[in-house]
Amino acid sequence: MELKSDILWRMRLVYFIMALMGGLIIARVVHIQFVEGDHWREQARSTTIRYQNIDAARGDIYADDGRLLATSLPVYEIRMDLSTKVTSDEVFYNGVDRLAEGLSSTFGDRSAARYRSDLVNARRNQERFYLVKRSVSYDQLQRLKDLPLFKLGRNRGGFIVVEHNRRVMPYQTLAARTIGYEREGVYVGLEGAYRDHLEGIQGKRLVQRISGGSWMPINDQNEIQPKNGRDLITTINVRIQDITEKALLRQLQHFNADFGTAVVMEVSTGRVKAISNLLFNPGTGSYEETYNIAIGRSSEPGSTFKLPALMAALEDNRVRLEDTVDTKNGQIAYYDRIMRDANNIGHGRISIMEAFELSSNVGVSQVVYNAYRDDPQRFVNRLKQMNLDRPLGLEISGEGQPVMRDAGDQGWSNVSLPWMSIGYEVSLTPMQTLAFYNAVANNGRMMKPLFVSEIRQSGQTVHRFTPEVIDRAIASPSTIRMAREMLQGAVENGTAKGIRTEAYPIAGKTGTAQVAENARGYRTGTGPNYQASFAGYFPADNPVYSCIVLIHNPRGYIYTGSQVAAPVFREIADKLFAAQLFTPVYDHQEEIVSYFPGFRNAYLEDMKTIFRGLNARLNENTDASFCSAVIRSDTVGFAERTFIENLVPEVVGMGLRDAIYVLENSGLRVRFTGRGTVSRQSIPPGTRIQPDRIIYIELS
Repeated sequence: MELKSDILWRMRLVYFIMALMGGLIIARVVHIQFVEGDHWREQARSTTIRYQNIDAARGDIYADDGRLLATSLPVYEIRMDLSTKVTSDEVFYNGVDRLAEGLSSTFGDRSAARYRSDLVNARRNQERFYLVKRSVSYDQLQRLKDLPLFKLGRNRGGFIVVEHNRRVMPYQTLAARTIGYEREGVYVGLEGAYRDHLEGIQGKRLVQRISGGSWMPINDQNEIQPKNGRDLITTINVRIQDITEKALLRQLQHFNADFGTAVVMEVSTGRVKAISNLLFNPGTGSYEETYNIAIGRSSEPGSTFKLPALMAALEDNRVRLEDTVDTKNGQIAYYDRIMRDANNIGHGRISIMEAFELSSNVGVSQVVYNAYRDDPQRFVNRLKQMNLDRPLGLEISGEGQPVMRDAGDQGWSNVSLPWMSIGYEVSLTPMQTLAFYNAVANNGRMMKPLFVSEIRQSGQTVHRFTPEVIDRAIASPSTIRMAREMLQGAVENGTAKGIRTEAYPIAGKTGTAQVAENARGYRTGTGPNYQASFAGYFPADNPVYSCIVLIHNPRGYIYTGSQVAAPVFREIADKLFAAQLFTPVYDHQEEIVSYFPGFRNAYLEDMKTIFRGLNARLNENTDASFCSAVIRSDTVGFAERTFIENLVPEVVGMGLRDAIYVLENSGLRVRFTGRGTVSRQSIPPGTRIQPDRIIYIELS
């Protein structure tokens, strides 16, 4: 009896516990459903539905005359929602055959039968975000919109278009490293320096997770459209850039050099008109723009530094150009080191002017050493007063730091002063050296190198960059005058006389430096590393452009600046002279030009009417129908815009009427959106024209 009672008690306890647990479960379910329901439903939505960023189209980057240097072209990804919830079997199978034929005809990558088979299989699997084709062009997209099923749109035909933007450079490698690009999420060059302006504002798109982990847009009406980025108008001139790059490349190839750089700058404004950085890539066997040598590489400048060294002594009234110095037999001892001239034979007693012209290490070092050996810090201070110890503060990241020790710093020795005077134990980038030579050409006024002249939004200028002065006078007028005499003398009578020409005067200085390669020192297994350079300006009597050329490690017996770098300078100068690109730039150009509108590509007679109404002086130097305006001071000239038969013309910058006239006369059919001037065209300039092809232009 007691056993039975014990069993019943245990059964009642188990029943009670189970009933209690069941009640707790029911209570929890009710609590989740009615109290926490909103929270958990939101959690579920957050894991299956979310907003996805829509990238804005990056702004374009233009040359100084409006030619495109970098732009974003829309590229489309075509997908389909093949579920029966969107398209019924009747609609799908009535249209799939003709859709497959249209896809095969448009892309030519698969047969119509293969396209049909793939679409039917995806339909059986009820795929919601089936990939039809990647990298679809704008023209192809317009053709697809007329195909069966696709023309029904997204909600009835399952047609899904995902837009991406692809960055392209119409001139390919031209100034590529300075213009910039994106690599692993990091932008370099102007693309990086002005990223905030170029990127625009992202939009938002509602997407839903589907089987396979893909995210599919679910409602176009919920999209927040992105705001496109602003455009940059650079100072780069395509013609000057092309001349500079080709001249540098030929010399690099001729001497089988490791790398080189060449920069052309407008003297009075500091505008960089061309910048080329070419490095040999052993993998491809060609020279490529992968590093901005001009801006980023700081190294010992060699003999081009003799100019500021002697200017310091002249500024401190320690010497005169007519003073003489004994170059002996081409070598001199400073403590335990021997300094030698390049010819190793010496020039005897010569003037300081001649020592500079002949680039005598012995002569220049003696001048500086004798002037400052009792107070070497004064020499360093004078160099610093000429801004040679500070970076230029460029917008483009990665500027190399100048190196200039104070007397008494770690590393300073008894021979530092004479070796500094000839360009060793100091370090500058090519751009920093050029800025100094440009200041001498500019009567002592040092300009900050300028790469961008304007930022525009929808064709309207939102910010204009005016020339920026770093130092109004790096030295006294008398020292600047003597410096210009020395530079012109080096070309007329000295180491650079090989590039002298009767057509126009050139001023400049050669440089040949034996450079250290990190821990390997000044020599490697194949011998010394030489760096040949030339810095100067032209025309010497009325400077318009300054230029620096640097070529690293030319192979062979020829390695001096006069034989390797100076000829590149001369070729650039000759071609600019022949192309009549020596037009003077006036100091007050900015204030005057701001009153005149610029036209990149317009009908000549219309431009004349506008400029006459603004009381501009016209230089009517062409009878061409379409031109670009060339504004110099208060005078407006016109440069002919030529259109090559059977090639798509460039109409960016034109008004609608002019653009339609030019394009239709070329055999194209025009479709347009927006108002204002043409900001984009769907077919790139230079593309071969296909009869009756449609071109889409956007105006803003």
